[in-house]
Order: sequence, then C-alpha cells, then structure tokens
Amino acid sequence: MTPWVLLDNAAVPGGGGELRLYQRGEEFSIKLMGRGELMNSRVHGSETALAEQTCARLGHAPQPRLLIGGLGMGFTLAAALRCLGGPARVTVAELIPAVVTWNREPLGALAGHPLADPRVDVHEGDVVRLLRRGQPDWDAILLDVDNGPEGLTRRENDWLYGMDGLNAAWAALRPGGILAVWSAGPAPDFAQRLHKTGFEVEEVRVRAHGSRGARHVIWFARRS
Repeated sequence: MTPWVLLDNAAVPGGGGELRLYQRGEEFSIKLMGRGELMNSRVHGSETALAEQTCARLGHAPQPRLLIGGLGMGFTLAAALRCLGGPARVTVAELIPAVVTWNREPLGALAGHPLADPRVDVHEGDVVRLLRRGQPDWDAILLDVDNGPEGLTRRENDWLYGMDGLNAAWAALRPGGILAVWSAGPAPDFAQRLHKTGFEVEEVRVRAHGSRGARHVIWFARRS
C-alpha cells in the first residue's frame, strides 16, 4: 500500500492543536493531531451538498452574497460558485492561513481552483469577526467550522454555535436569508437553539460519499 506523506503542518490558533496535511497518491487528508482525520479528498459529498442545497433554497436572488465559514478543501466553495452563476460574491473566512495556502497550491486542483475565481474574497481570520459587524450583509451564511456544534479544536467556537453566535448570524442575514450549518453528527440542543433564535429550521441527513459513508447533518435555518 502506498504510504501517507506529510506535506505540511499548521498550529490551530488558541491552542487548538496542530493540523497536518498528508498525501497518498492522488488522495489528500487533513488530520488534527491526537483527534484523527478531519477531512479527506475522497469523501466530500456532504460538503458539496451544503452549498448546492443552500443555493437551491435561495432561489433566484439577484446578485447573491454568500459567506462561507471554513474553507476545508474547497469543495463547498466550488459548489457554491457553480450554482450561483455570474453576478454573485462569495466571501470565505478561514482561520488558519496555511489552509488557504494549501488550497492555492497542493489542494487547488481537487475542486478546480475555486480561490482563483474573481467572485471570491478570502478573509484570513475568524468568521466570528464578520458576523459581529451587525449588518444584514448576506443572503446566506454557510458554516463548516470545527466539525460542527460539537467542536473538537477551539473553545471560541462555542460562542459561534451558542445563542450569541446564532443571534449574530440572524442579524447578519438579509430578510429571508439562510444560515446553513454542517455537522459530523446530530446535535439536538443546537437545533433547539436555532428555533429559539427565531429561525425556521429544516434538518437534512446527507451521506458523506454518494450513497455510502457516514450520515452527516445539515441544518437550513431561514430568517423569516
């Protein structure tokens, strides 16, 4: 069997551990040391679905503006760009600068180099800073941060998925806008918080890879 080769590593801000990028043939993996694999280039069906199903729910919004929290391997961003068409703007917020570099270099071809698209703006920093502006800037906010509401790496993400963060997301959405949240697994308390914030909530189970693999969860929460 072809062995994994370590390509690079990067510290997670706030003492959240260390990410490592590995390659084996044409396959790539990002792992969190001590916690296992976070993502794999062969398994991205639910990340793609996060964008495709959000765009389907947006309908034909004129000049839509999307915020994506968490770049990953670029599959969510690439799917959003395919679905949105021409007059759109997508801002992707990525906390770890090395992940942006990986997507520009070794990982770029996986999703078709979405960071090179002129409709994309990259914010190297916490998505929380953009949400805290308090302005209704976005037609949709897509969050794929720290494995979902049951986070692995950063205590700061508790704010993002707590009531304060959800209220900030509500305020950052335009009327009728959608907050879409990816999670590795169920989180009933989080769904209750979405309802409490005032969102209209739909919970969808999506396979990680086609018709196979683990079932991930996506919440689509509309600002009514």
